[in-house]
Amino acid sequence: MRIYGVTGWKNAGKTGLMERLVAEITGRGFSVSTVKHAHHTFEVDHPGKDSHRHRIAGAREVLLASRNRVALMHELRDEDEPTLETLLTRLSPVDLVLIEGYKRDVHPKVEAYRTEPGNPLIAPDDPTIRAVASDTPLTLDRPVFDLDDTAAIADFILAEVGL
Repeated sequence: MRIYGVTGWKNAGKTGLMERLVAEITGRGFSVSTVKHAHHTFEVDHPGKDSHRHRIAGAREVLLASRNRVALMHELRDEDEPTLETLLTRLSPVDLVLIEGYKRDVHPKVEAYRTEPGNPLIAPDDPTIRAVASDTPLTLDRPVFDLDDTAAIADFILAEVGL
């Protein structure tokens, strides 16, 4: 499975870049899935809805299905968080999986970087970051793209994964 990551600190523009990359790459005829890491508890269903009631009642997994989509929620309860490698085995085959976050994993990544939050660049100390998408010019030992140049970033990722 071809995978590529988008990483960076909070408020660096990761989610916006992911959204634009998915649209750009699927617009070129490739199938894309995404994995996003969250550092906190999150909810995908809403209190009072049947799925939420099933989960709160103690169901380990809740599968929602309609003619438009299928969603599987798995409560970890006291289990360890699954590794990225384990999660990837749960996905259906696609041309490319884009991964948001997981900055400490060893897959190739583009770092999203914005100057405003004031965080340091991750790239200089991380060889898995193959390029940086930035809102300011940078001089690095790897490619630097304008954060808003989605087509160029997509070209780079697709070349990197051989698509």
